Amino acid sequence: MNTLPVIDFARLAPRRGARIVVTGGCGGIGRRFVEVAHGLGLKLVVIDLPDAIKRHRLPKGVAAIPYDARKDNAAKKAFAQVAKLWGGTIDAFVHLPGYMTRQVNLDELPPDEFDEGIAVNLRSAYMALREALPMLRKNGGGAVLLVASGLASLVEKGTATYSAAKAGIIALTKGLAKENAPAIRVNCVAPAAVDTEFLRGGTGRGGDDPKRALKKQMMVKDMDMARMLTTIPMGRIAVVDDVIGPMLFLLGPGARFMTGQTIYINGGRLMVP
Repeated sequence: MNTLPVIDFARLAPRRGARIVVTGGCGGIGRRFVEVAHGLGLKLVVIDLPDAIKRHRLPKGVAAIPYDARKDNAAKKAFAQVAKLWGGTIDAFVHLPGYMTRQVNLDELPPDEFDEGIAVNLRSAYMALREALPMLRKNGGGAVLLVASGLASLVEKGTATYSAAKAGIIALTKGLAKENAPAIRVNCVAPAAVDTEFLRGGTGRGGDDPKRALKKQMMVKDMDMARMLTTIPMGRIAVVDDVIGPMLFLLGPGARFMTGQTIYINGGRLMVP
């Protein structure tokens, strides 16, 4: 792979001092987002699994609050701590939790596994937004960024549950944008495969074990790297910084007239009209 040019993130970001809550901030994309945002002078609170917080040291000055996205009361407790830190107001909210359910035919997936897939990938956003939106309104407005997936539109065999949940995130983005305009903007990014531990199961499921380095096998069963690359005009899968730029843009002033939108980040593999 050719050396990629360095991105000047400072030209995209919200103003210095903006207060951003990031659920799932210890995952591969989340950690890099927090690192970059903190370096640009943004204030951050990361909400994530206790084990993930222990394994991944956050930058000094970034608050960490433990939470399990599968539990309905977790978001309420976590945001209560955010309210104590910041007086009940925030400038932006980013929701990142997600994981790939076991890839079998839908009728072979037990109800408890289906429910967990929906809980982590879709319901967790609903529960967190119930807490974040009032804090944004109290602030007089702000921005919400949700994270879907290219698999919401380009569905692969065995991904029905995950794809359905991520398609729900895109629909949720549109509905929330209409409900909360003009004070609160709500947008979404939908990355394709990104070279992070998510491709190996996720931060909370051992995907960040260095022994499970990404080689031929991809997150989606039976999809190998060589076949994937033939479908991407840009000739490579994404690296994390490919996603961080669009995230900062959607949160920042450059996207001030954008709401209800989904940006697909996939090197041209999926071109949405």
